[in-house]
Amino acid sequence: MDTKAFKRSLNHSENYHRKGFGHGAEVSGMMQTEYQSSLIQEIRANGYRLTRGDVTIRLAEAFGFCWGVERAVAMAYETRQQFPTERIWITNEIIHNPSVNQRLRDMNVEFVTVENGVKDFSGVGKGDVVILPAFGASVQEMQLLNDHGCTIVDTTCPWVSKVWNTVEKHKRGSYTSIIHGKYKHEETIATSSFAGTYLVVLNMAEAEYVADYILNGGDREVFLAKFKNAHSEGFDPDRDLEHIGVANQTTMLKSETEQIGKLFERILMKKYGPAELNKHFLAFNTICDATQERQDAMLDLVEEKLDLMVVIGGYNSSNTTHLQEIAIERNIPSYHIDSGDRIGSGNRIEHKPLEQDLEVSENWLPDGHLTIGVTSGASTPDKIVEQVIEKILALKSVAAVA
Repeated sequence: MDTKAFKRSLNHSENYHRKGFGHGAEVSGMMQTEYQSSLIQEIRANGYRLTRGDVTIRLAEAFGFCWGVERAVAMAYETRQQFPTERIWITNEIIHNPSVNQRLRDMNVEFVTVENGVKDFSGVGKGDVVILPAFGASVQEMQLLNDHGCTIVDTTCPWVSKVWNTVEKHKRGSYTSIIHGKYKHEETIATSSFAGTYLVVLNMAEAEYVADYILNGGDREVFLAKFKNAHSEGFDPDRDLEHIGVANQTTMLKSETEQIGKLFERILMKKYGPAELNKHFLAFNTICDATQERQDAMLDLVEEKLDLMVVIGGYNSSNTTHLQEIAIERNIPSYHIDSGDRIGSGNRIEHKPLEQDLEVSENWLPDGHLTIGVTSGASTPDKIVEQVIEKILALKSVAAVA
């Protein structure tokens, strides 16, 4: 399938929308009321610091809603305004935040069901309105919806679209796309659908395994078993790793993506020599600015003396998980929660340790003065951050405002 030609055709369709519908002012007011916070604005204005009693809250200097997420949510709100009586669907969560997705359900927006990892579009009728989420949808899903006569509202973040353009360039040059990401993540599924030959690597360890195979060869069947479900159909490591390009899921850890790119550049230079490098390796910067800013702000924050760290965001939010990793790497006690409701009375918190199931910790706030770092993923509204801070202060029996 010529994915570039299909997207070009879709862009010219009357039933395809990539911009709002002229309800921006009304929607902006709704979102300000529902998602913004005067307390968070106060903390920002005070150098990202709030001290009440024996608690100091230190906010990261970049956190929460990014431009792409805000744009996607606003477009979803506008879609409901534009089509007040039509049946509206979302192919997945609009963003990885439970409260925002619940708000859309309250607006009678339906979510395509997923059974065993497969989306069931059987309920979507001809003429229904379908919203594509911020992290995009696969070419196959878009084609299905277009063929079905649906009105498509595409809220895909432009940074994600930039990665799609990158893997399209890889495909045109007959380069295999090495995608740094999680092969089950919706964004990587969408990105790989635009690629030709591709391989998804989760982390530096998997990248090093691939690099060693490029340089020294290995057991083809063992390789394919290791990357089962993480490569294009018919992928052959003995054939398809001679010419590679690097791309990434936009929410991955910036430093690791950069290390992976440098690793493959070094390995291919070693194998083919500097003069032949450009024939075998392509690299483009596909790291999202917002993801980078939040990671950089977190790196600055953990340099301070913090007693503990609270990271707020959806449990399936990749960019939030990577913020938590930064705290863990610095041996700072960290708690990943998706809302203030996870903080209970009696100094109890329900949280998700990295790559583990939810657990409850008792007496998580020690006695005495505490400096608590707080950040949130790119899909987390300021209102949720406010709720968390107020719950922390309530446990320490001080008010959020003087």
